[in-house]
Amino acid sequence: MTTAQQLEGASLLNWRRRQLQRGGRRVDFDWLLDLAGGLSWSSLQRLLVEPQRTVQLKLSLKDLEQIWGHHLDQAIPLQHLVGRCPWRDLELAVSAAALIPRQETEVLVDLALETIAGMSIERWADLGTGSGAIAVALSRAMSATPGHAVDLSPDALALARTNLEALAPEGEWHLHQGRWWEPLEPWWGHINLVVCNPPYIPSDLILNLDPVVRDHEPHLALAGGIDGLQAIREVVAGACRALAPGGWILIEHHHDQSAPVLNLLNQAGLSSIRAARDLEGVNRFALARRSLSPCS
Repeated sequence: MTTAQQLEGASLLNWRRRQLQRGGRRVDFDWLLDLAGGLSWSSLQRLLVEPQRTVQLKLSLKDLEQIWGHHLDQAIPLQHLVGRCPWRDLELAVSAAALIPRQETEVLVDLALETIAGMSIERWADLGTGSGAIAVALSRAMSATPGHAVDLSPDALALARTNLEALAPEGEWHLHQGRWWEPLEPWWGHINLVVCNPPYIPSDLILNLDPVVRDHEPHLALAGGIDGLQAIREVVAGACRALAPGGWILIEHHHDQSAPVLNLLNQAGLSSIRAARDLEGVNRFALARRSLSPCS
């Protein structure tokens, strides 16, 4: 890619208008201007009022135009083309190896930290870590507490390592390749907090997803079986023996799965079961706790 470029605001705004005429969403294009071009949304708004101002872009218009063209022509996520994604107060490395971190999952992390406030945490785990987003957030919040990030995909684990090394270098985190609880068997009964964002899209809905998701994000991290609950069943089934007495598990799920997920948690013998809402007020998360008594 070529060097940065300085230009008048009016010229930039005219160019922006031409790019949007090619297609795509304004919000996505302005996101590209911000993350790849270095022009923040607030600076863009100021330009709309004062187009005579001069701006400095981190990339040339030619480079930005090429990225936008790839996005429009091939439905490649802009995050993959740029290689980065803002999430919480972080900027994560992203790739086709794992799902692009969603805003809903920011709420999941907040719920987890609120739930354990005041508790003594011996160990935490992130099942299905993907890009490592949740593990990074937990490790930054509890840098002295050992944590374990698990994923079946070696490519996802490599991406998670990149993010953990860059964003949580002081944390005591460990990466494990394997299926859900299996790699954590040495610590079963000693994990106080488990956060999991598993694949939960029902099989017959995969083909109806937006091409940006369907064609470029890993189906291993999306497809949850016929009813979308296959992975959640596995995770819930092992929760009681893997959690420490009094330990919590928090799970993200599909927008219409709250009732069956809560039922699975109940059948597994967990307690303090409840649902929690996402940013749009939809029950998107399930929380449960292992009681202090032995698992049945």
